[in-house]
Amino acid sequence: MRDVTTAQPLDVQPTPLALLLLGREADPKSERGVECPGDLPSPSDPDLVARARAAKEKLGDKVFVLGHHYQRDEVIQFADVTGDSFKLARDAAAKPEAEYIVFCGVHFMAESADILTSDDQKVVLPDLAAGCSMADMATAEQVAECWDVLTEAGIAEQVVPVSYMNSSADIKAFTGKHGGTICTSSNAKKALEWAFEQGEKVLFLPDQHLGRNTAVRDMGMSLDDCVLYNPHKPNGGLTAEELRGAKMILWRGHCSVHGRFSLDSVNDVRERIPGVNVLVHPECKHEVVAAADYVGSTEYIIKALEAAPRGSKWAIGTELNLVRRLANRFASEDKEIVFLDKTVCFCSTMNRIDLPHLVWALESLADGKLINQIQVDPETESFAKLALERMLALP
Repeated sequence: MRDVTTAQPLDVQPTPLALLLLGREADPKSERGVECPGDLPSPSDPDLVARARAAKEKLGDKVFVLGHHYQRDEVIQFADVTGDSFKLARDAAAKPEAEYIVFCGVHFMAESADILTSDDQKVVLPDLAAGCSMADMATAEQVAECWDVLTEAGIAEQVVPVSYMNSSADIKAFTGKHGGTICTSSNAKKALEWAFEQGEKVLFLPDQHLGRNTAVRDMGMSLDDCVLYNPHKPNGGLTAEELRGAKMILWRGHCSVHGRFSLDSVNDVRERIPGVNVLVHPECKHEVVAAADYVGSTEYIIKALEAAPRGSKWAIGTELNLVRRLANRFASEDKEIVFLDKTVCFCSTMNRIDLPHLVWALESLADGKLINQIQVDPETESFAKLALERMLALP
């Protein structure tokens, strides 16, 4: 029997990923784990709203504040425009007179804004640790390895990559370099239709659920046409025969918020609220989408509720900040709007952009100090922009 009292300690070196998850290292190419320098004002400061307003007024037309739909109300009140990630990036590009673009969203969104805006504009993310867990699920190294697997299987020339907007600039650049395009949850079907005109197969990154739902629900494919590539398994956990037989090669990634909704959530809300309409985002699991009454992007969800008749009842499967804001907005029209799941779930990384971070960013800019600038290197920007331009050219 081994004497544990005298055993020598194992010489185990922590991996970079382990250190990152422990918060002991920083990775500037990651959507998370980067440090946020500077002293933030206290969240209990009763003057935060006044301070944010004063700094924004001092900056005037030099600053343009973008607010994603999932942001807290305390932040969204200072946004010049609100929207989903791609709409906001385009809004920034359409505002060339603004020297500073303050993006109240997450890292990949600010990267897209930097790609689409001019070199003279500076994109600022109030908290550099505001990342996206889904975007983190596909790294440039993993995707390059996947392409090697497809090459060894003899199908790489048949494969067109389609990457969701919710991906890092590195993944967008890979997509552009390999003849692919970007998509949003609104135009995923058009992007896939375009891709299948270019090749026989699609590598869909990084959200498996949007890829599967679009292929099966919107394009008439079967679940058997889809295979799931797991970057943490040798060869993605797939045989060469499985890869050759697939039309859709789905990356094993998901949204931590939308992935939590289940078929039980749908069945439960129907029992609790007779006559309820279930409306979910296409990042939800396939069985949830199949059981819902309506499926669509964030903008689709907003427009559907705007057009809904008075007194109608809705259970929404998307981020809670938006659901709560919509419930308050339409309460006067007697529209009952509830969160699909019983358990409350915010987007934790999106919620890192709070009022103290926004005040710090605006006051720093007002004092002439550029902080938390998001910059995409020229080569990455070139190929990422190519992929984005292909999306813009979709009919």
